Amino acid sequence: MSWIVAIASILEILLLLYVATLDVATRLIPNEVCLALALLGIVSQFASPMQLAQSLLVAAILFLLLILAYTRGWMGGGDVKLLAAASLMAGPSRMADFLMVTALAGGLLGVAVLTGASTGRVVPLSEPGASTHSRRRVPYGPAIAAGGLWVATSLAIG
Repeated sequence: MSWIVAIASILEILLLLYVATLDVATRLIPNEVCLALALLGIVSQFASPMQLAQSLLVAAILFLLLILAYTRGWMGGGDVKLLAAASLMAGPSRMADFLMVTALAGGLLGVAVLTGASTGRVVPLSEPGASTHSRRRVPYGPAIAAGGLWVATSLAIG
């Protein structure tokens, strides 16, 4: 069953690299990518039904906490879905690593933005769904991808 985890990890790595570049370029995180990442996380844990149940519970709790952050305007909706989906592969045993690497990468991204680094496309206010908030926000997809890449790589290596 470990070859399934390795294949799921490789696919997750590819999806995370894709969504990180897409978020920088467009400020959008497609639902389909989040769904695919969630399914890969579930498939990678089929060998242990108890671990799968724990992973689903932890991801659901994380999602609910992130929804609170979203309602307060602290995070974008795509970031919430991406974090919850990517956390499924981490499971309870690697959740701390996932969140720590994500936070560290997010901090580095924030410092880069503060020092004037470009964070990709500026969303025109005329674009449907655009707001002054979406124009100023830092694309957090690359930070989430860094955490997911850390977990997926460690799972693929064994």
